Amino acid sequence: MTLAVLLAGCMVGPDYVRPKVDTPAQYRFQFREVQETANTRWWRGFNDPVLDDLISQALAHNWNVKIAAANVEAAAGVLSQARAPLFPQLTYNGVGERARVSEDTATTIPGTFANPADNFQVLAGASWEIDLWGRIRRQTEAARANLLATEEARRGVILSLVGTVASGYLQLRGLDSQLALSKQTQAAYGESLRLFEAQFKYGQVSEMTVAQAKSQYETASAQIPLLERKIAQTENGIGVLLGRNPGPIPRGLPVETLVAPAVPAGVPSDLLARRPDILEAEQQLIAANARIGAARALYFPTISLTGALGTNSAQLANLFSGPANTWSFAGTLAGPIFTAGAVSGQVAQAVALQQAALNNYQRVIVGAFADVSNALVGREKLTAEVTTQQRLVQALSDYARLARLQFTGGYVPYSTVLQADQELFPAELNLAATRAASLIALVSIYQAMGGGWVDEAAREAPAPVRGKGPFAPAIPRAPGVVAPPAGAGSGVAGAAQ
Repeated sequence: MTLAVLLAGCMVGPDYVRPKVDTPAQYRFQFREVQETANTRWWRGFNDPVLDDLISQALAHNWNVKIAAANVEAAAGVLSQARAPLFPQLTYNGVGERARVSEDTATTIPGTFANPADNFQVLAGASWEIDLWGRIRRQTEAARANLLATEEARRGVILSLVGTVASGYLQLRGLDSQLALSKQTQAAYGESLRLFEAQFKYGQVSEMTVAQAKSQYETASAQIPLLERKIAQTENGIGVLLGRNPGPIPRGLPVETLVAPAVPAGVPSDLLARRPDILEAEQQLIAANARIGAARALYFPTISLTGALGTNSAQLANLFSGPANTWSFAGTLAGPIFTAGAVSGQVAQAVALQQAALNNYQRVIVGAFADVSNALVGREKLTAEVTTQQRLVQALSDYARLARLQFTGGYVPYSTVLQADQELFPAELNLAATRAASLIALVSIYQAMGGGWVDEAAREAPAPVRGKGPFAPAIPRAPGVVAPPAGAGSGVAGAAQ
């Protein structure tokens, strides 16, 4: 017990302390009406079963999610390997040999020795490096943090996947709406063109009027292949996210009838425990911090205990008799005297990498605050833009209707109708695109804020497989891991957990 306490206190290198973070009191842009929805499957708030099914398919079959799960399993294996030296290592060895020594040498073989001779040996060995300076425990601490970082990276893949599938589907429905509008407009312009061509045949309208009507028709027609190309490319992108070959994607509700989920509530400090990329960056910092101690421990000597117990006999029948017993026990002490900078170089490298990890942690946090701020302002301004665009479309519709009435009455030339239609058609396309962008901005808010919904989604995704055996480390599961307190992982017991 005394030895365990002594060993637990002898760990060189700095213990991890979470860096101070300059967290703003609130986001730059705020919504008045928010709800605590950060821990729910928010995509179900759109009330579109097709979208729900697409996200479920993506979580189950996406290749990046499967790769991320395999990376977690690999990191768990590294942890098992790193902490194994904390425990005594047991080995065995067996030898069966028959050998003849040359008699045509200057050395005379005594007549009591058989030539050729047999030799049989069975040995069990044990070795244990006493981790007096904490090198193995620091390596274990680093491997454990790397495992947690890898799990957070997996959660980050899931967060990105859900948001990307939802955004892609909303964009697809927006393009569908634009395509339907273009085909309707093309049909209406085509009917007008046929009417004017008939009137021109009988001299009721000029050729210029026919040319103007034809330009309207071709303007609408030109939008159709453009939108069909974008739709096909968007469908192919979603298909890849679903883990299948590119192809058609089923449709659900039109973008005009989709219900927007509530804006999630949260404060900036929540990001430190919600965002997988922040948690991943912190675990990478913990690992880099631990590696400083592992490198500094190389300055100090290592103490190892080894032992062997077995039997050795020239006769197989006598292998397990009393006189054949053999054993050995040894302790070794080894340490550096002159390494020409090999150890100091490793320490300098570990310190520099720790500083890089610290800067990366701060960078990720600042970037997360910017992501949320951009998502919030995007949703706010796009919502206002939808309202403004609706008023514009209504005004242009009235303008086009009145222009046609005046043209029919002979008060204005057809160029007035053409001008009105040329302004109305793009405005209608912009309205459909802005509706979809407004919903995508809401998706971006959930992505930027993170939350327990990632853990809800992770339950539908392939999970890492826990290693077998009593010493296999547990694969971390959702919810996300927060940083341990200062000094966590110190000591034999902490390092072996």
